[in-house]
Amino acid sequence: MDIIIIGAGPSGLAVAGRLAEKKVPYLMLEKGQHIGEAWHHHYDRLHLHTDRRFSGLPHRPIPESYPVFVPKEKLISYWQDYADHYGIRPRFNQEVKKIYRHGERWKVVTTTDEYEADGVVMCTGYNRIPNIPHWPGDKTLFEGEIIHSSQYRNAEPYRGKRVLVVGMGNSGAEIALDLSENGVETYLSLRSPVNIMNRDIGGKPTQLSAIVLSTLLPNWAYDQLSRIVQKKTIGDLSPYGIDRPDFAPAKGIRMGHIPVLDVGTVAQIKAGKIKVKRDIEHFTANGVLFVDGTRLPLDAVILATGYRALLGELVEGLRPRLNERGCPGQLWYDDLPGLYFLGFSVPLTGILRSINIESGKIVKRLLEQRVGKSSHN
Repeated sequence: MDIIIIGAGPSGLAVAGRLAEKKVPYLMLEKGQHIGEAWHHHYDRLHLHTDRRFSGLPHRPIPESYPVFVPKEKLISYWQDYADHYGIRPRFNQEVKKIYRHGERWKVVTTTDEYEADGVVMCTGYNRIPNIPHWPGDKTLFEGEIIHSSQYRNAEPYRGKRVLVVGMGNSGAEIALDLSENGVETYLSLRSPVNIMNRDIGGKPTQLSAIVLSTLLPNWAYDQLSRIVQKKTIGDLSPYGIDRPDFAPAKGIRMGHIPVLDVGTVAQIKAGKIKVKRDIEHFTANGVLFVDGTRLPLDAVILATGYRALLGELVEGLRPRLNERGCPGQLWYDDLPGLYFLGFSVPLTGILRSINIESGKIVKRLLEQRVGKSSHN
C-alpha cells in the first residue's frame, strides 16, 4: 500500500476524501469502531464552536439546513455521510502502537497487524490521550467520584450533588454550565488566568471576524483589537475569581493557549450559580482543600484538564520535534520523507477550517512524491 491514513476523524476523512477525488488508493486505520470515534464519546450538549460554513470537509460542505453551530449528533451524521459518499471504509480496531522507518518505507505496527507504506498521514488528533493530573489524597482519601471530562455525558447522575469541575478550558466551562443549568451545585477550580471571548456577538460567530481581521491586520493590531472586544463583551471577572492573562486572546492562540468561547458560563458565574475556586492543594475524605486554605465538601470531581497528542510515543525518533502537548509544529519534515501530520494545530480561524485547507497541501505533496517515485522505477 502506497498511503496509510491513521485516524478516521475529520483529518483522516479530509485526506481520504481528497485522495478519493483523485482516484488514489489508500488504507485507513482507526483504533475505535466508528467514523469520528472521539465525538461519539463527548458530552451530549456539545456543539461546534465554529461556523458551519467554515467547518466542512473538502468538496462537500456541511448542509445549509444544519444550524450555524452544529450539534454533536448532526456532525457525526455528516461525517458518516461523507465517508459513505467516498467509500471510506476504515479498518477498525486497529490501534497503532509503533511507526518507524523501514528502509525507504514506513512500517506501521498495530495491536494485531503490521503494514508498510511509502506515505503515512498521522491524523490521530490534537486530543488523543486524556491528561489526568493527581493530587495528594485523590486515590487514598477521597470517597467521592473522580472522572476525566472525556467520561462525562450529562448532568443526570449528579442531580442533588455537589460537583467540582477542575479546569476552565472550553470543555470545563461547558460542563460546568451543563451542571449548573440542571440544578447541580457547581464549582469551578482554576489554577491560572483565563482568556474568555464570546462564541458569537449579535448572532454572528466570532470566527468570521477572526478570519477577516487576521488577514487585514498585523498581529499587534489584531491583539489589541481582540483585547478591546474582550473587555467590552466579557468585562472584568476578577470580582468572581477569574483573572485575565497579560496577553490578548489572539496572541494566546499563537502561543498555544486556546481562549474559552463562552456560551453562557460567564452569566452563570455572575449569577452565583457557578462558584469559582482556586487550585486544589489536596483531597480529603469528603472533599478538597484549596491552596487558599478553604475547604469544600464534594460528591464528585470532573477533571476538565485537557488531552495530549503524545505522538512521540508512536513515531520513533519524533519526540525531540514535538511541543509540550506532544504535537508537531509542521505538516511534514524534509528529513522524514513520506510522513505527514494533520489536525495538530489550533489556529485563530478554526481547526476544522485549517484541516480542510492543510489537507490539500498534504495531498498535493503526497501525489507529487508518488509521481516522482514511479518515474524513478
